[in-house]
Amino acid sequence: MTYRNDPYDPKQVALLDPAALAEAVADATKAFTAAADPDALTALRPAHLGDRSPVSLARREIGALPPAAKSDAGKRVNEARRAIETAYADRAEVLEREQAERVLVEERVDVTLPFNRRPRGARHPLSVLMESISDLFVGMGYEVAEGPEVDLEWVNFDALNIPADHPARGLMDTFHIASADGSAGSGLVLRTHTSTVQTRTMLSRKPPIYVIVPGRVYRTDEIDATHSPVFHQAEGLVVDKGITMAHLRGTLDHFARAMFGPEAKTRWRPHYFPFTEPSAEFDVWFPEHRDGPQWVEWGGCGMVNPRVLRACGVDPEVYSGFAFGMGIDRTLMVRHGVSDIRHLFEGDVRFSRALSTGA
Repeated sequence: MTYRNDPYDPKQVALLDPAALAEAVADATKAFTAAADPDALTALRPAHLGDRSPVSLARREIGALPPAAKSDAGKRVNEARRAIETAYADRAEVLEREQAERVLVEERVDVTLPFNRRPRGARHPLSVLMESISDLFVGMGYEVAEGPEVDLEWVNFDALNIPADHPARGLMDTFHIASADGSAGSGLVLRTHTSTVQTRTMLSRKPPIYVIVPGRVYRTDEIDATHSPVFHQAEGLVVDKGITMAHLRGTLDHFARAMFGPEAKTRWRPHYFPFTEPSAEFDVWFPEHRDGPQWVEWGGCGMVNPRVLRACGVDPEVYSGFAFGMGIDRTLMVRHGVSDIRHLFEGDVRFSRALSTGA
């Protein structure tokens, strides 16, 4: 029996013979077992399970049998087909498992191997240096203190013995913040020094006080090789009983050696600051300067003015203190022989990468 329009012309029903069906199952199983990979196995499927496969052709011949023989022949054909399908599925499972195991071996990645991929960026050397300074003073028992970059004029000036008519205000080159309606006189400024945190620290806690204050400050300077309207300072403040200039000198000498090497030392020159009395500017002896060993101006220091202590609620008859401050940008430039401060703010990752590891 054949289907209409099917070119197949049955000549005999021998395909329904149990031996023929068993042979078809054996041939299919042998072919499937010989397949080396899933693709090869897939290519064999039409020959053994397709429309022109022996079991499919045998099913077509069932119609030519007497009615009493059709049921038994149908069972034999279905059992043969199921046997071939089972053989195919079993071999497919084996080949897929072998392929997965082979991929795991061939595409294995050793995550412990070193890599040669260059980092995309680098931490800014100023950030690294500020952290280094903070770590140094934390190791000496200090705390790191912070404060707002936009602050009250009273905190930035008046509390530090710089009243409105004081000539030192004109030396600060201050950025004043306009009020909400656009007019002047909001009472806010961009802080001109990290000494604002000195004020806030003494107002918020009682002595003893040992703090280091690294941070960003602002002045209305024109930018050139040695000036910038935005730069960084580190200020130290100590308020306790019995504090003297000797403590200040020892602290700065230790700080200098940490920043510039074991041969570094400080030299003081008399100076005037409204918030310290007596006051001094200090230089550091830098033996590895790019122009040879020499004294380099580093910052200012002095004993906290009693007026500042009183303004912040500290009794100067009981407590004394010292304060010092220096430019972090200048420290970085001296350490690494950088001649132009603009290099610090241009965002060149090559510059940051070269300096950040040794900042």
